[in-house]
Amino acid sequence: MPVIMRFDIVLIRFVFTGILLAAGYVLHPIPGHRLISTGAAGLVAIAIIFFEMRIRRSSLKTLIGAAVGSILGIVGAYLIGSLISSQESMAVPPSTKTFLTLALTFFMAYVGLMVGAAKGDYLDLSALGGIFSDKTARRDLKILDTSVIIDGRIADVAETGFLTGTLIIPQFILRELQQVADSPDSSKRQRGRRGLDMLNRLQNNGSLDIQIVETDFPSVREVDLKLIELGKQLDAVIVTNDFNLNKVAQLRGVNVLNINELANALKPVVLPGEAMRVFILKEGKEYNQGVAYLDDGTMVVVDNARRLIGRNADIAVTSVLQTTAGKMIFGRLCEESEGAGNGERSRRSLREVRSGPALTRINDTES
Repeated sequence: MPVIMRFDIVLIRFVFTGILLAAGYVLHPIPGHRLISTGAAGLVAIAIIFFEMRIRRSSLKTLIGAAVGSILGIVGAYLIGSLISSQESMAVPPSTKTFLTLALTFFMAYVGLMVGAAKGDYLDLSALGGIFSDKTARRDLKILDTSVIIDGRIADVAETGFLTGTLIIPQFILRELQQVADSPDSSKRQRGRRGLDMLNRLQNNGSLDIQIVETDFPSVREVDLKLIELGKQLDAVIVTNDFNLNKVAQLRGVNVLNINELANALKPVVLPGEAMRVFILKEGKEYNQGVAYLDDGTMVVVDNARRLIGRNADIAVTSVLQTTAGKMIFGRLCEESEGAGNGERSRRSLREVRSGPALTRINDTES
């Protein structure tokens, strides 16, 4: 649907430009060759389309403030111009008076437009009611980040009914997911495909309102900054589990819902003592450690698992570290846990054996 709407907008712009070019060629408003009039009409069409594109990105408060400011500026310029024209005693040629009046009108209108647009955010449109109410500000919009889509827990939260409003998925997020899914790295490729599967799962949920928007910011390269700009433009909330994006968005005045913060308030999925099977992917930072990853990207650090790199291993969870930056699971191999238990029992039996004769000798002495 957004692609069709974008095509219609481009078509309307082409028709509008063609009409202006034809009018410039037929009416011939500028003396000289007709191509000069046609070129001038083309410049006017480009300026109007550029102005229209800028207006589409502005909020309703900004538009109302700019309109009111420009009207007040034109009224002020008209009053001052009338005062200048009424001074017949001034030794100023009529052409100069006309130029001053026109320049004053443009100046006052421009100043009123810029000041009104800058101060438009202070307007309280809810007090006006009716068609002037800012309905877009009341909409519950949530923009999904790449990390939270790959994480997958957003689909579980949505299916429980706790996630309301409209979920917005920008086109540049889809492109980033596709690039991750096409990565030569098997781990990244698996995460990208998991994110695409989660999007299909969200779209198949009939109770959710999901929209894919084509809005992009070509001048901004980083995806996180694009999300922040889109959040400011739509007055939406960004849903993520990226710690850095969370902090930067808050500094830029954009509200953020962090899935990891939600997980902190809930019971962890993995508890100490539970057993799981993981694939040891690489070496850890500490000596003889192995690192594995769950399907949602959670890091699992396993002690004494360096020799098992590239193989599956059964581990027992020893502790879970949950922070706003993510979750880390620490564990050890199940065979070591069993070995530690057997060793402890052996040492206990040995102590009992060693203490047996001593106790016998003490009893014999007392008797």
